[in-house]
Amino acid sequence: MMNKVVPHLWFDKEAREAAEFYTKIFDNSKIRSSAIVPGTPSGDAEIIDFEILGLRCQAISAGPYFKVNPSISFMVSLGTKEEVDSIWASLQEGGEVLMPLEEYPFSKWYGWIKDRYGLTWQLMQIEGELPKQSIKPCLLFSNGVCGMAEEAVKFYTEVFADSSIGMISKYGESEALHEKAKVNFAAYELLQTELVAMDNAMEADFTFNEALSLIVMCKDQNEIDYYWEKLSAVPEAEQCGWIKDKYGLSWQIIPESMDEVFYMGSKDEVARVTEAFLKMKKVDLAELERAKKGI
Repeated sequence: MMNKVVPHLWFDKEAREAAEFYTKIFDNSKIRSSAIVPGTPSGDAEIIDFEILGLRCQAISAGPYFKVNPSISFMVSLGTKEEVDSIWASLQEGGEVLMPLEEYPFSKWYGWIKDRYGLTWQLMQIEGELPKQSIKPCLLFSNGVCGMAEEAVKFYTEVFADSSIGMISKYGESEALHEKAKVNFAAYELLQTELVAMDNAMEADFTFNEALSLIVMCKDQNEIDYYWEKLSAVPEAEQCGWIKDKYGLSWQIIPESMDEVFYMGSKDEVARVTEAFLKMKKVDLAELERAKKGI
C-alpha cells in the first residue's frame, strides 16, 4: 500500500533530473509516471511521481519561486556502512556537508548532507533489523517555531486517523544551543506514514516553506473538507489545494482522483481540469468532475 502522506518537492526546472538522480542512487526506487500541467502561472509545469526506497514522492518544475532548505530533510536508515558511503558519495557531488559522516552517540555511522538540488539528507547505518519504512520525512522546527515540535506532533496525530506517536526524546541540560529547543527526536505516524520531528538545537534563519510540502491524498470531498478545516491556519496561503498550518508547514489537500486525470487523462481533460483547479482554493471535487467531462 502506497503512503497517503506524500512528500512534494518544488523545483524551478529540475524536477525530472532530480527524480531520475534519486531513483538511480537508491534501491527500490523508480519513476512511476509524469505529466505536463498546462497553463499554470509558471507556464507548462511538469510533475513527476516517483518512489525512493518504496516511499512515494512527487516533484514539480514550476519556476524559481521556492527553494528547499534543511527545515525538512529525508532521514534514511541503511543496513551497512558501505551503503551509507556509496549514497553519500553520490549526494556529495555538487553538494555540501552539514554534519560530517562519522560516529555519533546515536549512530555508529551518520552524516547530514545537502545535495546538488538543495535537498538535505540524513544517512545512518542501523544495526539489526531495518525499519519497515527506510526513508522518513524529518521536520526540523527552527527559528520562530523552535520548541514547538512536541506540540506539533501531538496536534498532527490528533488530526489524522490511523496515527500514533512512537517516541519523544528530549535534549538534556545544556545539549541544545537554542534555548527554546526541547525535542531532539520524535517518531510518529500519520495515516501509517512514518515521519520524524525535532527542534533545531542551533540558531537558524530558515523555516518551513512551499518548496517541500506534504500532500494528503483524500478519497472524497468529506476528507478534503475535514483536513482543510483542521489544518489551514493562514487564509492568504490557501490556493489550488495548498494550505499552511499554524507552524508554517505547507500541505496539499488533494483528491486521489487527480492522479487519474493528470497521468492518464486526455490532453483536453487535463487542460479543462487544470483551468478549473487553478481558480480554486479548497478543491471542489464535483466541479473538477464537471470540468473533466466538459460540462
